[in-house]
Order: sequence, then C-alpha cells, then structure tokens
Amino acid sequence: MSMEAVQGARSFLFVPGDRPERLPKALASAAHAVIVDLEDAVAPGDKPRARAALAMACASLPAQQVARLLVRINAADTPWHAEDLALLRELGPHGLAGVVVPKADSASVISAAVEAADAPVLALIESAAGLHAAAAVASAPGVARLAFGHLDFQADIGMQCGEDERELDAARLAIAVASRVAGLPKPVDGVTAAIDDEARLTADVARSRRFGFGAKLCIHPKQLDAVHEGLGPTQAERDWARRVLEAADRNPAGAFRLDGQMVDAPVLLRARSYLA
Repeated sequence: MSMEAVQGARSFLFVPGDRPERLPKALASAAHAVIVDLEDAVAPGDKPRARAALAMACASLPAQQVARLLVRINAADTPWHAEDLALLRELGPHGLAGVVVPKADSASVISAAVEAADAPVLALIESAAGLHAAAAVASAPGVARLAFGHLDFQADIGMQCGEDERELDAARLAIAVASRVAGLPKPVDGVTAAIDDEARLTADVARSRRFGFGAKLCIHPKQLDAVHEGLGPTQAERDWARRVLEAADRNPAGAFRLDGQMVDAPVLLRARSYLA
C-alpha cells in the first residue's frame, strides 16, 4: 500500500520535524502525502528532539495517518545519517508510506534507506552527481519515484536562474526521461518558495506538467489546491478522452479521424492517461 500511496500522490507537504504541533494540521489538509523533514528544516542541535517527536507521533497516530507519512532523512555524507537510519528501523513496524532520500546519487544510498525503513523511497535529485546518476537511481530497487530538488541543484551547480528557470529545462527533462525509462510514475517537481505568490505557483505547476512531472513538493497547505488542479486533467480533457476511447471502440482496425484530427496509438495513450 505504501508504494501505491507514494506513486499515486500528486502533492507532498513538508512539515519541520522539530515542529510536531504542525503535524495534525498537515494531516488534516488535502495533501496526498506529508513529509516530516529531519534535514534542511531542522537545525543541527534540534535533530535529536525532532527524531524523538517523530517516534512519539508514529506511536500515537492512527495507522491510516501514519500511512500518509514520509520522512526526509539527512544525507549519507552528514553526521546525522546513521541515527536517522536507526530511527527508520524503529519506525518500520508503524507502516510509514516512505522515505525521502536527499542527495540521491547512487543505488547504494537508496538500498541503505530501503533496508532500514522497509518502505519505498522518494529519491531527491539535487546535485550534479545525482543528475548524472539519475538513470541508475531510478532503477534501484525500492525507488517509488524521482523528485527534483531544484534549489539545492542550483546551488550545487552554481547557477543563477531567472524567474522562469529556463536554465533548468534540461535537468527537468532528464529526470522525466530517467523516470520513464525505469518504468516509474511521473516525477515530483520541487517547491515553490514564494508562498503568497499565486501567479508564480500557477506558472510553476503549469511548467511541471509541460515537462511530464506528475506531482509537486509543497511548503504550505494553501499551495495544495493549485497543485491538485494544475497537475490533473481538466474536465475538458477528461471529456475529450472519453470521446476518443468511445470512437476507438467503433474503429478497432487502427488510426481514425475525430474532430478533424488523426487519432493513433500515441493519442490513445494520452487519452487513457487522462482517465487513469
């Protein structure tokens, strides 16, 4: 169930690991999945407290709520990684939805997290090494999806992106291609840091969809509706898909014409994806 939950989610909402009082509100939101962050959102001195708070939460929350939780651990090259893996082993019986692995740049990093948590991995591609190894990471056992940590990626490369982030087009395409080749669901795009900029969020979501991403990381509940609406098929697209598939049933021999346009195998595939 946890693999299906991670692969089918359209929104992943972050909650700082050292702010456990925010977790009930996040779980009560429309977020498809909630990520308890032990990494960037938690200062080094607060990480033990964040781990303890997460363990307490998992012990007290209903099973169906724990099944929506992922944990973002600290990267393998940090001094907190081993303790995070120990926590995952402790939490394993509670049935977490998955583990978010930052700086995912090798299959070995993935396997350590999978072994510790006995749960699927959302692998964050957020460095040059990660992008270079994206195909291997996507094919690693236990990986449910790739995600793009575009802010860390820019810092790692030393990029100075414009507001439209056109400089990241090649990276987004590479992650989408690696996901497709590995047979994974559509990848997860990075956060929109401007919480109160609805126009920016709408534009970011539209770009995610154009590049073949199927979900987005979120940092505030107010971002969820735009993500759910923007990354799913519109009513017009669903209606079109039904008409295409109904026409295909009447024309089983091959390509046919509908509304002045040719319908062949790729068009049928798109129609089926809208209804799926």
